Amino acid sequence: MTSSPTILDSDFRYIDKNGNLLRTRTELTVAQMLSFLEEKYQYNHTITLKDGNEVTVDFKTNKGLIEVIDGDGDIAKYKQIKEYLPNDKVMAIGHAKYVAQIKELQDIVFYDKTPQTGSIFLEDASFSFDYAHILPLVEKCSILHGHTSSVMVELVGQMKDNLLLDFGVAKKIIKEVVNIFDHKFFINKKYLKKEDESHYLIQFEGPKGMFELQVPKNTTYLLEGEATVENLSSEIIKLLAPKLPINVEAVGVYIYEGYNKGSHIISNISR
Repeated sequence: MTSSPTILDSDFRYIDKNGNLLRTRTELTVAQMLSFLEEKYQYNHTITLKDGNEVTVDFKTNKGLIEVIDGDGDIAKYKQIKEYLPNDKVMAIGHAKYVAQIKELQDIVFYDKTPQTGSIFLEDASFSFDYAHILPLVEKCSILHGHTSSVMVELVGQMKDNLLLDFGVAKKIIKEVVNIFDHKFFINKKYLKKEDESHYLIQFEGPKGMFELQVPKNTTYLLEGEATVENLSSEIIKLLAPKLPINVEAVGVYIYEGYNKGSHIISNISR
């Protein structure tokens, strides 16, 4: 009988919006929460203690330090920081089996398995779409051009019986939304000059000169902002959120635009 391979945290690559390669999913969660709160941070920040030794803390923010506790070495480092920097605000976050060893409970945030929060991610060949867009504010992209983009979606929420959402159900919902984007022309609605029953007239002055396009309504998608891959990620989240069950609390959408580049937007769902 063939045994299933063990998947370790080290088998994954976690990258925050600043391009930092993080070590664990917990660190990624902290980075995403700080970004969501619009709190600037430095990752792997080196600080000098009063005894002259240097230590690296996981996150430095304007309001204090955050250390992710993933092992005994992190506990020792945390205690060292607390001892030599008593006036600094330091928070530890990690699994209960580690943070329970730290006495300063007012500084501790830990997670356990009740309630059980989890996430699933889906990346499928059917989650791709062809589209055209114009970015009048960017010289290179200020003319009509197109892309083929693929999508990966992450869903986060409260699990029941170790299940967040059936993959088949999630795939059907995601595919329905992505199909709305396929073979569409995306443009910021502020460039709309007039319209009739079947067409939009798009007009703008860009780096390449004056552009004027008449486009069919049924192949055009007007956006509240510029037609960037970041805004497309946000638009997919807007369409996905109402279709998801109540236990799904956040959605992350990755859109790849070409090789090894793209956008990742994560958002809480307000109900």
